[in-house]
Amino acid sequence: MCIFAKYLTAAAIKNRNVMLFITTLSIIFLLCYITLIFIYIFAWKQLEPYALTEEKQVTTSVAVIIPARNESERISACLQSIFHQNYPTDLLEIIVIDDYSTDGTAQIVEEWCGKMEHLRLIRLADELPANEKLNSYKKKAIEIAISKTKQQLIVTTDADCLMQPNWLCTLVSFYEKYRPKLMTAPVCFTKETTFFQRFQSLDFMGMMVATGASVHLNLSNMCNGANLSYERAAFLEVGGFQGIDDIASGDDMLLMHKIWKKYPKKVRFVKSYDATVFSYAQETVADFAQQRIRWASKSTKYEDTRITFFLAAVYLFHISLLLNLVLSVFVSTDFLPLLLFSLCAKMLTDFIFLAVGCQFFKRMDLLWLFFPAQFVHILYILVIGALGNFGSYEWKGRKVK
Repeated sequence: MCIFAKYLTAAAIKNRNVMLFITTLSIIFLLCYITLIFIYIFAWKQLEPYALTEEKQVTTSVAVIIPARNESERISACLQSIFHQNYPTDLLEIIVIDDYSTDGTAQIVEEWCGKMEHLRLIRLADELPANEKLNSYKKKAIEIAISKTKQQLIVTTDADCLMQPNWLCTLVSFYEKYRPKLMTAPVCFTKETTFFQRFQSLDFMGMMVATGASVHLNLSNMCNGANLSYERAAFLEVGGFQGIDDIASGDDMLLMHKIWKKYPKKVRFVKSYDATVFSYAQETVADFAQQRIRWASKSTKYEDTRITFFLAAVYLFHISLLLNLVLSVFVSTDFLPLLLFSLCAKMLTDFIFLAVGCQFFKRMDLLWLFFPAQFVHILYILVIGALGNFGSYEWKGRKVK
């Protein structure tokens, strides 16, 4: 970094146009970032909220698919929340796919099978050859589960998630009204106990606003497999995970993109608090980093250049902040006003954006940590963005490139 700063110092002395060039570029990146965030805000506001009507009687058969690997601590709570769903049991099938768990997850699910007649346990070890190695066990688990059900609508979630009683009814009611091929719905963290976990919740709410907005803008580049629904027929029509099965992650977003390409007007976001799935923030920085690197690793797999442009705009803006900080410290304080202006503009924009998410999720209490979290967020964007594209990560005891 110091060598880089010395080089810039020499360049600035020889040519003052360097400063003008950097300033102009920084302002362009700032304007792109602000424009993008406000596009997301307006698109989110245009999304019509959906509410379940009491007189609505659902008729769609549903398979809830839950891939599970070493989730013995939370799988019972997940199954209990599904057990208490206000949904006709004759239209409901629940499939848990045990992904080579070593902690007793499968045994806990077996016990629940005695309480829930519509619950099935599938062991991935029984479905694959003993020596077969995969880059995405989760995709294979979901694929096998879909092959073993005939239900019309597939709903995927995670084994550490909790749902409200009207979760399924809201999703299916929305499906029966609009008939989308794929639906994505809100996910929110809950039961945070530390500043770090609350930071994750605040950040994740922003991601959910961006998810709903991108679907409304017909980008369909964001969703979360913890709350994803699609027609079984649509999954089969696009060849399931074929073509993306060698990518470790992407059982949600890359599948969404495949279905969107075939049915560009048939992907919807369910803007309903009742349709929200609740999960847990990571407890350690290491686990958080591995999770976000895994998510970011999908960013180079999209064919839609608009998505690449949006992702690049956000990343380049954050690089410009870092660059102006380095220049202000090592080159000239003339760059300091630009840095402060950019930071203030970003903070104001982000505050409005996150306030929208907090309001929807009924978590306005999290806004108090917005300012201390801002600087953590900038560093997080820069580091995770780089590692997600060029690094490897470990997830559930498996190292993935």
